Amino acid sequence: MGHLDHAALGWLTPALSYAMACTGAALGLRCTVRALGATGRSRRNWLVTAASAIGTGIWTMHFVAMLGFGVAGTDIRYDVPLTLLSLLVAMVVVCAGVFAVGYGRDRGRALFLGGLTTGLGVASMHYLGMAAVRLHGDVTYDPVLVGLSLLIAVVAATAALWAALNIKSPVAVTLASLIMGAAVSSMHYTGMFAVSVRVTPSGEALPGATAMQFIFPLAVGLGSYLFLTSAFVALSPTAGEREASASAQRPVESVAP
Repeated sequence: MGHLDHAALGWLTPALSYAMACTGAALGLRCTVRALGATGRSRRNWLVTAASAIGTGIWTMHFVAMLGFGVAGTDIRYDVPLTLLSLLVAMVVVCAGVFAVGYGRDRGRALFLGGLTTGLGVASMHYLGMAAVRLHGDVTYDPVLVGLSLLIAVVAATAALWAALNIKSPVAVTLASLIMGAAVSSMHYTGMFAVSVRVTPSGEALPGATAMQFIFPLAVGLGSYLFLTSAFVALSPTAGEREASASAQRPVESVAP
């Protein structure tokens, strides 16, 4: 069996991946709060932004953590189409869960379906990303730990959607995002601890791209998207601020000739 290293670069990749998960969660929760206070096209746009933020944060967390993944005795490459597909899956399933909560009339049922869909989708993204790994050997999984990772994903997703429905203040959203980031990271590393690799030494070149050739530039790009979108959301006025501004302008407009 090949020795697996989940932090080949030290604490850099776990810490940075956790930061990405928290950033995506915080942005997604803030956008969902904005969506629930909006109507029509504005609600839809906020929900799409929330889904893209959470999905991007989860995907970036996974593959930043994978930058520190190594197996003794073999190089590692990544199948590019499968890796991109895992990003698409993350976006689509989170979007489905967020929209279920954003438009569901029965909050309890919407929360259950949204949490289940999103959690299983996040887990699917993780294992699809693992299916993109190319190395000299055979990869197997401990079914008990895989099942535990699925449970963590569903619970984390449900808790995040509950927070989006019930938590409004920025401080509470920040605390919720830190907890969600920890849950997402726990799901990832639980799934990684389920992995075993039987290395088959070979001199053949592996197909695919290295992490630094493909994963790192994409993760940097998506991370930049998260931080820029966070700045946009922080600077954009809330519904209450827009109403206050409109109310302040009405007296001026009424006396204008």
